[in-house]
Amino acid sequence: MKKVYYIGLDVHKDNTQMAVLEMKGKEPVVIKVIDSDPLKVAKEILPYHREGTVHAGYEAGCMGYTLYRVLTEMKIDCQIIAPNKVFRGGNNEKIKTDKRDATAIAWMLRRDEGAGIAVPDREDEAARDLLRCRGDMQDDLKRAKQRLLKFLLRHGHIYENTRYWTGKHRKWMKTLVFDMPVDKAVFEQYQYTIESIQERVGRVDLQIKEIAESQRYTERVRKFRAFKGVDYIIALSLVCEIGDFKRFPTAAAFMSYLGLVPSEYSSGKKRKQGGITKTGNGHIRKLLTEAAWHYTRPAKVSMRLASRRIGTAESVISYADRALNRLHGKYVKLLFKGKSKQAAVTAVARELSGFLWGVMTAVA
Repeated sequence: MKKVYYIGLDVHKDNTQMAVLEMKGKEPVVIKVIDSDPLKVAKEILPYHREGTVHAGYEAGCMGYTLYRVLTEMKIDCQIIAPNKVFRGGNNEKIKTDKRDATAIAWMLRRDEGAGIAVPDREDEAARDLLRCRGDMQDDLKRAKQRLLKFLLRHGHIYENTRYWTGKHRKWMKTLVFDMPVDKAVFEQYQYTIESIQERVGRVDLQIKEIAESQRYTERVRKFRAFKGVDYIIALSLVCEIGDFKRFPTAAAFMSYLGLVPSEYSSGKKRKQGGITKTGNGHIRKLLTEAAWHYTRPAKVSMRLASRRIGTAESVISYADRALNRLHGKYVKLLFKGKSKQAAVTAVARELSGFLWGVMTAVA
């Protein structure tokens, strides 16, 4: 009978802690530090692979999927485990070491405690990185705009309206006069930075549209774009970040994965619910919350949405219209109940995620 080895890896940039458990025994048979180069890690695991069956795993982090792909190509079973699933010890334990983390992962593998995260293929990962790059650029743009507004405020230039970066606001900024030439130079530099980032975001948007319309993604992206508030950016992000929607057995499981379900602390007859858990994929959660704001407006199909739906199956359009009416109705109902706009939009985002799960799993 072949031996079975459970190998936990605590992977860092400089080195990797490896812990090896067998089918029987309470302690690892091997604990050692090795080089983090994926080929060198695989070389350390290969003897166990030749001798028996290996189940390896490591925690998701900044090191990405390179090690996973190297091990998988060598036919070695490997899982990447979500950080919030790794047992860190009880509240009374004040010790955290790489050795303990590697051993904890090995024990998780041996006890078969949950599956690893879904690993995207190289094309999906590349598209996902481009989408996340755009998100970073948008953050840079937001900060650049805030710097300019604060600069103007320090110099006594206060815009009377509360809506910034509209055509009217930009026209107002062109009329500003500065006493010091250096102040004018600073103002122009801030403006140049904003325009430069906006230009780069525009170029990335065109690239994202091109990828979304490619043969690999077009069918799935078209389904998502039938929903109000969901265009190329969110649609392609859903495809690349989530991958196979059928890995979630229910819509509730998908909502929970996105961290859009209420937190809860219940004991005995007492039941207490709090804000959303915010676990799982924060990037998609943020995008769906942005999309949910579109459902605060009247439930009607705009010309822009109608043009997006050209070529989409009638079953998908009908399903998206059901979502449109239900989600707007939910938002209005929650406002009448006294909920804040933010809380109502979060609830809409939760249900929107359920509809998006449904269109990929139940609607032809």
